Amino acid sequence: MPEVIPADSVGLVEPKAIRFDQSLPLNCGEQLDSFQLMIETYGELNPARSNAVLICHALSGHHHAAGYHSMEDRKPGWWDNCIGPGKPIDTKRFFVVALNNLGGCHGSTGPTSHNPRTGKAYGPDFPVVTVADWVSSQAMLADYLGIEQWAAVVGGSLGGMQTLQWSIAYPERLRHAIIIASAARLSAQNIAFNEVARQAIMSDDQFFGGRYLEENSIPRKGLGLARMVGHITYLSDDAMGSKFGRELKNEGFSYDYNVEFQIESYLRYQGESFSGSFDANTYLLMTRALDYFDPASEYENSLSNALSRSTAKFFLASFSTDWRFSPERSREIVDALMDAGKDVTYLEVDAPQGHDAFLIDIPRYMRGLAAYMNRVAQECL
Repeated sequence: MPEVIPADSVGLVEPKAIRFDQSLPLNCGEQLDSFQLMIETYGELNPARSNAVLICHALSGHHHAAGYHSMEDRKPGWWDNCIGPGKPIDTKRFFVVALNNLGGCHGSTGPTSHNPRTGKAYGPDFPVVTVADWVSSQAMLADYLGIEQWAAVVGGSLGGMQTLQWSIAYPERLRHAIIIASAARLSAQNIAFNEVARQAIMSDDQFFGGRYLEENSIPRKGLGLARMVGHITYLSDDAMGSKFGRELKNEGFSYDYNVEFQIESYLRYQGESFSGSFDANTYLLMTRALDYFDPASEYENSLSNALSRSTAKFFLASFSTDWRFSPERSREIVDALMDAGKDVTYLEVDAPQGHDAFLIDIPRYMRGLAAYMNRVAQECL
């Protein structure tokens, strides 16, 4: 917990729930008659309403991207190193909007929310949503806030997919698309990892077909295992080796199946911690949205054709040891953008941290992002 709020922090922030009493048609064929999005905002919207930046979160992210909710907070928002006064996404220059996606479990309408048709939590009855559905709800949020065009839409990992979708679905509503450690669609291997995670959750005897809340239960083991699988893919072999190596938790082997190595202890801690703070149905939903994303499929399987309608300028960044969304996947987007004749800047960063590098204060990455955001800010004047 901070004794004093750092000078480059957005400070104490308060989430805000925004309710939409209008229907949202979904790609699955269902619709939500009304819904709520939880958001936080940082900085001030200028008189021209030209300096707004949307932050799209990754799989387990949420609206709390920067600052502190109270002086008792142990740590700030998940992207605090990027958002704040003088930081790459400078809140002295930008009005920043961060949200919890539809289907989330941190205040936006999702599986844990009250289903007006049954009087119970939605649970497994919450409809499957897609990246395109998220972007549609975010466009409604922009309308609510009176923002006709974002100065930039920014996202890492699954957030980068949302940014890409924004540039295709609403080309006139963003000037810059910033896509970090992402891909235009998942590889078969990534879909396989997601399926293992889902099976871990659904095979937990406390899952109850997704109606665990009605049973006053949580599928902690399954959700913990899903997080462990995911966490392995977020780190590189080098990162795991340098942090844990083959270090034992105690002296010598115990010749049983309890925790022996430090990496085992770390993964179990991550799994147990996550299972107490995230909803299992939401995890299923988020991973399926990842699986389905493939904007090229609607344009004769040509990403260049899909991006030909985009009018934004693009910045992409990737990291050398990211094997979940490798640099090759970012280069596929860059090549498609160049084929479509778009303005694109690409930064490939040599970093040992793997996929999680997009969340870390890596000097070359931060300098590159800051330089590009400076370009965005100049256009807001």
